Amino acid sequence: MTDIDRLPPHIVETLRKAERLQWWKIGWTVSIVIVMGLVMGQSQTMKTAWVEDLLSLVPSIAFLVAARMERKGQASARFPFGFERVNGLGFFLAAVALAATGALLLWDSAMTLIHAEHATVGSVRLFGHDIWLGWLMLAAQFYALIPPLIIGRKELPLAQMLNDKLLHTDALMNKANWMTGAAGMAGIIGLGLGWWWADSVAAAIISVDIIHDGWKALRSSTAELIDGAPRALSSPDLSDEAQALKARLEQRYPGADVRLRETGRLIHAEVHGVSGPPDPIDPSAHWPADEQRLWRLAQIAFVPPRAGDSG
Repeated sequence: MTDIDRLPPHIVETLRKAERLQWWKIGWTVSIVIVMGLVMGQSQTMKTAWVEDLLSLVPSIAFLVAARMERKGQASARFPFGFERVNGLGFFLAAVALAATGALLLWDSAMTLIHAEHATVGSVRLFGHDIWLGWLMLAAQFYALIPPLIIGRKELPLAQMLNDKLLHTDALMNKANWMTGAAGMAGIIGLGLGWWWADSVAAAIISVDIIHDGWKALRSSTAELIDGAPRALSSPDLSDEAQALKARLEQRYPGADVRLRETGRLIHAEVHGVSGPPDPIDPSAHWPADEQRLWRLAQIAFVPPRAGDSG
């Protein structure tokens, strides 16, 4: 049995709810990618939105794989701790995808502006009538706005309940998607008015915001992979829960060196320089936050002083 197997039933059910939501998101995203690809034309904003929608599948797929491995994976000789860290690995991959998306789109937009490439939006023959392709682009962008807006709002409370940074990063990706759609519509309207630069400027503005979110996610995910102190859900700052836990342990065991690390959604505490109490400890007596969040404290390990250590 691993620490993941000890998750309370309401957390397991929330995890399954998040998995179902990700399947819905993948289905919607695939339909958006197809629609956007059909009407993309030469628009830089449409290209930006299409690439971003395509890469937004990475966090969802990573979450589903990680969640399945967490629930189904068993401890073995090769993986004695199970797959507690797989969520953190998925978080890192999603952060890389988010940051890379922003960097790629900013590069494309900047090159278009530097070379003063004038994108044109022509007409298409539809049902015996010539229709400006921009109208179809606007309709596609409007369609692409709705699913990310709804799914992103549903993901945030689940990410907070599960303390799932991978799911939270996917919510950020959804925010980037609907922002892309809104700015993309403005860029297409600008092209229709003859402002050749509007398309690329809109794409560049979107890219900067995506890079900002991706950079924050990269800092947090890297810290987790190298056993850094637990970070907050939405920023690379130290977690308030973890800092309160560290203070509680230092108070209960004066002079001890308390070290915390995070594996996915779980916190592991090591108390160095103390032999620990002779009787089994009560985790709830050490957890300073909401008791409903006690499941996050996976372990309190005591490392007694070695022979010859001072104190």
